[in-house]
Amino acid sequence: MTALLARDPLLSVVGDAADAGQAIRKAQELQPDLILLDNHLPGVNGVDALPGLRQAAPAACVLMLTVSEDEDDLAKALHGGASGYLLKTIEGDALTAAIGRAMQGDSVIAPEMMSKLVAAYRGATQVLPSEVASSPVALPAADNSAAARQAVLASLSPREREVLRGIARGASNKEIAREHGIAETTVKIHVQHLLRKLDVSSRVHAAVIATEQGLVDGA
Repeated sequence: MTALLARDPLLSVVGDAADAGQAIRKAQELQPDLILLDNHLPGVNGVDALPGLRQAAPAACVLMLTVSEDEDDLAKALHGGASGYLLKTIEGDALTAAIGRAMQGDSVIAPEMMSKLVAAYRGATQVLPSEVASSPVALPAADNSAAARQAVLASLSPREREVLRGIARGASNKEIAREHGIAETTVKIHVQHLLRKLDVSSRVHAAVIATEQGLVDGA
């Protein structure tokens, strides 16, 4: 992993750790910009170490990078403050791109986990509002009716729908722009409009709605 990340001149690995306790100590000492966190660690699972890591390095983004495709792990990671959830099957270039997007403030979710994110969102309706609000990548509130969401989706332009499908697949603005032959700045504008129309605060929220309403399948 260190050798893979070293291929990108914009990234520098400042430390590694074998377990959660060592990771928390090193995070406090090194104050990294980003932490890649596996879920399967000796003694304590990665998602359970999230609070300690965020306290040790408050400014760091935490990206889960794991083999776990478990829906509960995904939900717990997001509610614990992770900036994204990636699978170890990810290609090297895609990983470095995801790290860059996380550092720009995006929430990055493995495309294979999007349907499980929807399921996790549905199951999160029993979470107290204060708990949801405390997470920087909290799942969307469940106060928008399905009919209202369908009406908003129906009002989108064909290009907005294409961009929303790309978001739901986990594509970056650059990838969406390349796919449809438009400028990346144009995609950014469409994304801003989509977030405002859908009344959500992040791409993850928009992706949940798009997946839940079947837009990913081309509806």
